[in-house]
Amino acid sequence: MPTPPQPVDHELIEAAARIARTRCRGDNHTMASAARARDGRIITAVNAYHFTGGPCAELVVIGAAAAQGAYELDTIVAVGDRDRGVVPPCGRCRQVLFDYFPALNVIVGSGDQLRTVSITDLLPETYVWADHQLDTEPDSPLSAS
Repeated sequence: MPTPPQPVDHELIEAAARIARTRCRGDNHTMASAARARDGRIITAVNAYHFTGGPCAELVVIGAAAAQGAYELDTIVAVGDRDRGVVPPCGRCRQVLFDYFPALNVIVGSGDQLRTVSITDLLPETYVWADHQLDTEPDSPLSAS
């Protein structure tokens, strides 16, 4: 069941858009992300594009937040360079964001259709890594192979 609509954090979108306009140059940096930490701070980052699959802006912002001591994020948004606007996270980012912050809100949509949704709404039938680990207890039928 989808979560109820949340207010859209326009300050967060503007922070990401400002970084996209001023820091995304050339093919190496094409996306910016901004995340609001639980304490209210806004952390920003850009992607590091590489043909081998360099990290997306949303993943870089997780590391930047940790480097600043912000380990709990409430909301995140990604914005494309060249005024492309809000861009939803890719599948890999959706999974990583869920793994790090299962209660995270994500801003998606465009124009007057912007909305804030739960990461779980973007990743239905979520894979929870811990739920799929082999039980290591000696009495477990899974460990008797």
